[in-house]
Parts: sequence; structure tokens; C-alpha cells
Amino acid sequence: MTTASPFSWNPQRPSPMPYDRYRPFHERVNVPSGERSWPAAHIDRAPLWVPVDLRDGNQALAEPMDTPRKRRLFDLLVATGFKEIEVGYPSASRTDFDFVRHLVTSGAVPDDVTPVVFTPARPELIDRTFDAIEGLPRAVVHLYIATSPVWREVVLGRDRGEVWATVRAAAEHMARGAGDAPGIRFQFSPETFNLTEPDFVLELCDGLTELWDASPDRPVTHNLPATVEIATPNVYADQIEYAHRNLSRRDAVILSVHPHNDRGTGVACAELAVLAGAQRVEGCLFGNGERTGNVDLVTLALNLYAQGVDPMVDFGNIDAVRETVEHCNRLPVHPRHPYAGDLVYTAFSGTHQDAISKGLAQHARRAAELGLPEGRVPWSVPYLPIDPADVGRSYEAVIRVNSQSGKGGMAYLLRTHHGLDLPPRMRPDFSRVVQEATDASGREATPKELYELFRETYVVEGPPEQGELTGLDTSTLVETLTATGRAVDVLELAEDATAAYAECRVNGVTVWGAAEGPAASVRAVLSAVNRVPR
Repeated sequence: MTTASPFSWNPQRPSPMPYDRYRPFHERVNVPSGERSWPAAHIDRAPLWVPVDLRDGNQALAEPMDTPRKRRLFDLLVATGFKEIEVGYPSASRTDFDFVRHLVTSGAVPDDVTPVVFTPARPELIDRTFDAIEGLPRAVVHLYIATSPVWREVVLGRDRGEVWATVRAAAEHMARGAGDAPGIRFQFSPETFNLTEPDFVLELCDGLTELWDASPDRPVTHNLPATVEIATPNVYADQIEYAHRNLSRRDAVILSVHPHNDRGTGVACAELAVLAGAQRVEGCLFGNGERTGNVDLVTLALNLYAQGVDPMVDFGNIDAVRETVEHCNRLPVHPRHPYAGDLVYTAFSGTHQDAISKGLAQHARRAAELGLPEGRVPWSVPYLPIDPADVGRSYEAVIRVNSQSGKGGMAYLLRTHHGLDLPPRMRPDFSRVVQEATDASGREATPKELYELFRETYVVEGPPEQGELTGLDTSTLVETLTATGRAVDVLELAEDATAAYAECRVNGVTVWGAAEGPAASVRAVLSAVNRVPR
């Protein structure tokens, strides 16, 4: 008897791609595998969100923002509720320097907002950075240097001791530049943290915590970037938890993360990092940034919101936020972008539409029973993780009809846009009509087009004239039609506030008819009869 391979069910075969050129993360960096607490943790409050759109996101643009665009984006970030905002890299360009000076001289920074400025570990660039923020009552000066072996060897040409000496000299220079100013705090990023030896990260961070004499009332921020993603998010969480457990003067340290999205897991890395002890998250609105982008702060915040946690920022008008960011970045937001894309609350599939339609109806009934506005009733609608209305979207685009749609979606649109509540038994019949039309056109049908198609299909009136129907009931009409040689049975008759609907068997053929206005039920029967040729 031949023993089958345990993977005999899988027909995939080796690819021709040279995957052996690449090394897995565990061959590139030692990740401590001690006790983990993050898998059992829950996020019950928002971290400190720090948008870096004006620096990191701006550097990623083919056409960097000018001062008017930067100011528009800064004002949006303030209005949204961000309290610490990285405003630029003043030593990198005249544009960045001038924008920081614009914020200082125009009084654009509210009293409860702290700007962050970014500087490499070079004395003359640190001086330029302090020149930019002169006059600000509060600021965080953010020092960075790359620390991983590949950067030390290939880019910097320095060993660990030389990197530490460079960092120490820069940190001392920063301390002299700040003097006794109480509003100046410091931040340090060991760039490429996720590829740096954990003991070296602690050596650098702890050394700066001591040098800057951090305390709970004047904490230092240690920001640990996944500069280029190298592993699954659980690995980053392990790295963050190791730092969280082992950093000295932990109560004087704000532990921050700066995930990128090279593997497409920036959001997961940020969320798991918060579970692992991170208190602060740097990112960009809608995930702008170098290569595949920085972590998306909109998605992170609304992920918390969908879990019943206050995101501490206001995305109640997501379309206005998106419009501003698209203008400033000159980049579109994808229509399938979580929470913000044009199509993320839209269902075309028939089964999805049916579930959403029933869910919305149930939600409305529950609100009526509780005597509450629909916007205050706990949300539980299939396929919609949050109420679109909570982010400023209407229900108008929740269901749209094309050739993939079903009876539920078509019925929902007729009901919400035209007040036509089709009887359940009529919906499959009209659904077939709609599918034939959309299959033929190859595009979706608008609510207006659905209504026109409904009338063309079911409102087929003829003699007797409308005036002759006054006072006539359906029984009399059936008797009259029978007398003319047409066998008519009314199988179902339904009315709503807008129209009447009649299912009839006419000479053995079952058809639906409809009518609006006076004598609607009688005219609906007549429409059904007139749909069957003599």
C-alpha cells in the first residue's frame, strides 16, 4: 500500500522565482522569546496618535507640499483632535524650515498641541532645527540614526561603539540647545529597530534616558520603527514587549512605534505593538508614506471605534478628511480603502444586499421600540462593521444594483428612493427583469433607472379608461374581464402608501401588475391582465 504525501491534496508546484536569495527574519535578528503577555491583552483605550504626514508622508510625495497645502493639512489634523503633530524636517529643505517658522510666527499652534521636529545626529543640522522652533512654547525634538548591522556596515561605516558615540554627542548638543526651556522634550528613534540587536537598542535608549535626565513629568519618547517590515506582526510585538519590559526608568519613557507597510501588515503591527506595551503610534492619514506607506491612522482609529473604544480623534466627516488629504498629497484614496473609500459601505452582491436590508430594517424597528434615535441604538447590521452615518456617510450608496445583485437590493432601493415596498413574492420576478437589463447593459442600474424599469414592466394599463374605473372594485373588474373571455384569478393583492401590486393568473399565465394613484388596486389587476397577450 502506498502512503500518500501529507500534502497530496495541494496541486501547487515550485515556482521559478529565486526565493533562496532571501533570508528569514530569524537569521537576521535575534528576537527574544521570553514570556509573552500581549496575546491575552485587550486595547481598551487609544494610544497617543502622532501624524507624520507633514514630514514622513511629505517626503514620500512626487510633488512635496508647499506651505499652503501643509497649512491646510495641519489645520485638518488640529481640527480632527491630534495633540502631537510632527510638522517637518526643518534641516532637510528650505520649504520645511519655512513652514515650521510659519507655524511659529502665525500663531497657528493651539495651546494644547505639541509640534514635533525631526533631525539627524549632526550638530549643524540640530542647530538648524532649534532655529526653526525658536519661539514655540512647546516642542519635541526628534533625533534619529540607523542602528541595524546592515546600516552600520553598508551605509554608516561605523561599529556599535561609534554609533553610540555619535548618538551621545548629538544628544548632548540637543540638551545644550534646549537649555532650561521647560517646554522642550526629546525623542529618539533607532531607525531599522526591527533589525537591530535588542541589547544594543536598550543600550542606546537607556543611555539617552539617563543623559537627558528623563522623569515622569518630563518623559523621553523612545520610538521603535519597523522601518522596513521583515516579519509577521507577532514578531514585532515580541520586540516591542521586550523593550517595554526592559527599558530603564520605564515611568519616564513614552514607548512609541512607527510601523511601515512593506508586508501589508502595518495596521496589525501597530495594534499588536499596543497590546505589547506601546503607548504612542506614529503614522499617516490613509497610510501615505515611503514605498507601501506608513501605518494608516484612520484605519487604526476606526478599528478601535468599531470595538466600542473612543478613538480620541474625530472622523465623523470622513469624506471631508479624505478630500483634504487627497488635495494636499495629490494622491487618491482607493475606493476600497477601509472606512473611507467610496465603495466600502456599498454592496452589489445579492446575498449581501439582502442581509444588509434586513439588518437596517431590524435596526430601525429596535430604535422605535426603545424610543431612541437610530444613531443611539447599538449597531448590529450584517456586513457593515460600523454605521456609515457615524462617519458622515448616508445610506444612499449602501446598496447598488448591477448584474450580481438580487431581489433584496432592488427592493431596498425602490423602497428608500421611491416608496415602493414590493411584496416579497413579487421581488424575485422583478429581480429577473433587472438582471436581464443589467446583463445587457453591463453596468449598474441607478434608483431612477430601476423605477423606470419597474413602471415599464408592471404598469401596463389599457381600456377601460381610468374614468371608467371609478367606483369599480377588483371583483367587478374580474367579472367584466371574464365576460370578455379572459380567465382571471387574483392570487395576491397588496398596497403601500405609494402603489398597489397584483399577482394574477390570466388564461393560465401567472403575472404581476402594479399601479399608482387613484383606484390603484383595480388598475394593478388591469396592468397584470394587459401583460398577457390575448
